[in-house]
Amino acid sequence: MRDLGVGFSYLLKGQRWVARHGKQYGFGLLPGLITLVLYAGALVALAVWGEDFVAWSTPFADDWSGPWLGLFRGFLTAVLFALALLLAVLTFTAVTLLIGQPFYEALSESVDRDVSPDGTAPVSDLPLHQELWISARDSLRILARAAVWGVLLFALGFVPVVGQTVVPVLGFFVTGFFLTQELTSVALQRRGVELRERLPLLRSRRTLIWGFGTPLALAFLVPFVAVLLMPGAVAGATLLARELRGEESVLDAGDDAGERKITR
Repeated sequence: MRDLGVGFSYLLKGQRWVARHGKQYGFGLLPGLITLVLYAGALVALAVWGEDFVAWSTPFADDWSGPWLGLFRGFLTAVLFALALLLAVLTFTAVTLLIGQPFYEALSESVDRDVSPDGTAPVSDLPLHQELWISARDSLRILARAAVWGVLLFALGFVPVVGQTVVPVLGFFVTGFFLTQELTSVALQRRGVELRERLPLLRSRRTLIWGFGTPLALAFLVPFVAVLLMPGAVAGATLLARELRGEESVLDAGDDAGERKITR
């Protein structure tokens, strides 16, 4: 249980870091704002034309009588919108990271240099276009796994009692895990850690990952909050990646005391 608190502390430390580095925070907001506008437009379009799409895709129900046609298509429209919201939460981080790759790469490097005992940071030797390709490829693989979990949890949601109690809680833990996997990929990719190595690394400290990612998943339900927290989430994920890799970090000891300490 201690790791839950440690994971959450890295989320807070990341937010404090960007609060002290205003320029980095300002640049880090731009990709999230762009993604928010794109997603908001897509969801508004779905809300306006979603019912028409359902009607077009279910022509077999055109001749149904009574209230059944309206109930059936209304239910499918609600399910479609709920799935779109779930997909938006699961993919928001991946799309934002892809759009903001140069911004977040620079932010993550700055965090590494700031907390490294020798003031250095791992630097990727790959050209930008190759980094973007690897990031996009890895994000698609992660999203494919997340989509499988999303469909499974959605189906379990129809199970009486369990679907309304256990499944939503489980969903936040699953979402938190995938969010953390996406966010730590910025720092881990720069260290040459391949996707196939990242999953076992995160699984080895599940409680730590849940402590970081689950509160973030809850906060990301509010779109504008997600944009505001994104730069700090990348900074916190960089600190978390150092923890997972066993790297020493020089961190502020309580911010109030003005002390410095080395942690492993």
